[in-house]
Amino acid sequence: MVLSRLRPRSGRKLTKQVCRVVLDHLEKEYGRELGDAWRTVRDILTSPACWQHAVLFNRFNYPFQLEKDLYLKRYHILLQGYFPYCPKSLICYISRIPGRIPSERHQFGKLKGYYLLNAASLLPVLALELQNGERILDMCAAPGGKSVALLQCAFPGYFHCNEYDTLRSRWLKQTLESFIPRPMANIIKVSELDGREIGDTQPEMFDKVVLVDAPCSNDRSWLFSSDIQKASCRLNQRRELPLMQIELLSCFQYFLLDLRVLEFGYNIPGGFHFGISFRRSAIKALRPGGSLVYSTCTLSKAENIDVINQILNSHSNIIPVDMKEIASAWSHEFTFAPSGQEYGLLVLPDKGKAWGPMFVAKLKKSAP
Repeated sequence: MVLSRLRPRSGRKLTKQVCRVVLDHLEKEYGRELGDAWRTVRDILTSPACWQHAVLFNRFNYPFQLEKDLYLKRYHILLQGYFPYCPKSLICYISRIPGRIPSERHQFGKLKGYYLLNAASLLPVLALELQNGERILDMCAAPGGKSVALLQCAFPGYFHCNEYDTLRSRWLKQTLESFIPRPMANIIKVSELDGREIGDTQPEMFDKVVLVDAPCSNDRSWLFSSDIQKASCRLNQRRELPLMQIELLSCFQYFLLDLRVLEFGYNIPGGFHFGISFRRSAIKALRPGGSLVYSTCTLSKAENIDVINQILNSHSNIIPVDMKEIASAWSHEFTFAPSGQEYGLLVLPDKGKAWGPMFVAKLKKSAP
């Protein structure tokens, strides 16, 4: 790869218009919840020219030439040496200067050398502390970046990647084909199961479970909604989420919420199963002593710490894991909300650290 390919992209993505309906709604909610910090977060989220993209290397097809080019562009390796669990096999480069290198195209039979992502997306991966030989469940796996990152950390004994939606499941499969060598297919299972059923069909089968709750309010994407009517519909549904989450968590029933927007903003025909069903299933699928990481890409208190509080109040065998050490170790690369996050970490987009939003909480299942 030559240096000319590393120039920041310009054009359409930098000329997107902020949706005033969404911004006005977030101004009221996050201005109240985040206080003065919201001003900086708002400025970053509404300015795509400030956004940064991390470059996750694929250890199964290491891009040596790209690494040399990134060094010349003053990129540096993210996180290594700052936290006890940060595998040397996980190599991710970032730059303080906003920009993005081109994505690689999918070519059948050829592994890609790198994956572009928001660096905060690696926090739930590292929080899981995956070890060789463990059985792991990724309940909402598409588009596949999280699964690819997990496989950079260790060689699991069994890796179940689930994605309920058929179109997104195809995307997931293509991502795995692009990054993971064929011999590893023996330990990876891709399914399109209703996430509510996994806990019943595979109770206490997994050492680690990662759950990115879907749907969630993708603040970064929603701010640039091109359809005002759709944006207004999303916001109306969003207002109902806190009450519905509390009701779902309290009743322990299986419900279907007709909310057709996933965390990435894609329309899902027929709606998407949401609520306690996923969280209850995830807990049931986890073996005693196992760990569960819950993560969203929204700043919403109702979808983050309030959900964790409801889980803790409803499950006596679920214990929160203190993440203060993690926050301290990662503070040189990420800006975290200073308060109101008793059982998790909330990454706030900041100047020179335009990562997030990302909420991460880690829970452990004790013996009955």
